[in-house]
Amino acid sequence: MNRVISLLNGQRHAGKVASETEQSMFSEMEEKLYTAAIADALDELGARDCAMAEHLRPLYPDATFAGWARTIQCQDMFYIPDDPYGLEIEAMDSILPGEVVVISTCESRRNAPWGELLSTAARVRGARGAVVDGLVRDVRTIQKLSFPVFAAGIKPVDSRGRGQVVDYNVPVVCGGVLVNPGDLIFADYDGVVAIPAELVKDVLEIAHVKISKELNSRKDLLNGSYLAQVYAKYGVL
Repeated sequence: MNRVISLLNGQRHAGKVASETEQSMFSEMEEKLYTAAIADALDELGARDCAMAEHLRPLYPDATFAGWARTIQCQDMFYIPDDPYGLEIEAMDSILPGEVVVISTCESRRNAPWGELLSTAARVRGARGAVVDGLVRDVRTIQKLSFPVFAAGIKPVDSRGRGQVVDYNVPVVCGGVLVNPGDLIFADYDGVVAIPAELVKDVLEIAHVKISKELNSRKDLLNGSYLAQVYAKYGVL
């Protein structure tokens, strides 16, 4: 991971296929890191509002992913337009390997803009997961696909005439966090964090140091040390 981190320069442009090195970084994050350490690292850098709202939960406990943000903006609709799915299809077909789909609905609960077919399409395009600040459906099938999705809830109704994609690859607010295309999204059972692209290198370096200190703290505590002693020694809690 340290070799991968050293190759990052914060200058990555959105809309570019993730390299093998970046894909390797995502896999290592999913295996070795956790969102709490990432959130703490962001705090240290002064980026204190990068953890998405607690209502975004995984559709199954082991859902974990890391990848570059591919953003999609939806809005509520109260009529059926002539082409209700046109921009949605265009957005989905534009997904690149190594991306995480980030859907903003402005916290709407009118419909489920994400389901089985979109999960299948995203997975085939190489997406690593999806975050939907709204509702989803076809959950059992998504679980069988083993495609990791975080969402605000479940509802069986279609988006047609209730909601519509209005833009993609633009800044969106998801889970109360402003996400730009190309930010790094990381999710595990504790929640979802969005790492601004320009902070990725520093965040990962700090997170690795913190995890090492936490590992040593845990060992000392299990060997009988008092919490005050451990905190004085390692400075993490």
